[in-house]
Amino acid sequence: MNKDYKKLALGIIFDALGYVSFIFPPFDFVWAPLSAYLMTKLYKGKSGKIAAAITFVEEALPLLDVIPTFTLMWLYTYVFSKNEKSTIIDID
Repeated sequence: MNKDYKKLALGIIFDALGYVSFIFPPFDFVWAPLSAYLMTKLYKGKSGKIAAAITFVEEALPLLDVIPTFTLMWLYTYVFSKNEKSTIIDID
């Protein structure tokens, strides 16, 4: 399996873990900071830090756990960002 798709698989698992708080709400106290940490490990740099902050807030606030932030970050990194870079033409 390609490294990019391993990140997607992990992201889907991490997003699914976020749903645990619907059954056991105190799980958010542990999962919110842990998910932010995992996001910074999966995605380096400024975009990883921004995604980590968004993930922390999304997991910490009630009823926002339905947003699949890890999967959305994967899409942003490997689908949408690559399309923008490939359309830039350097003229020199």
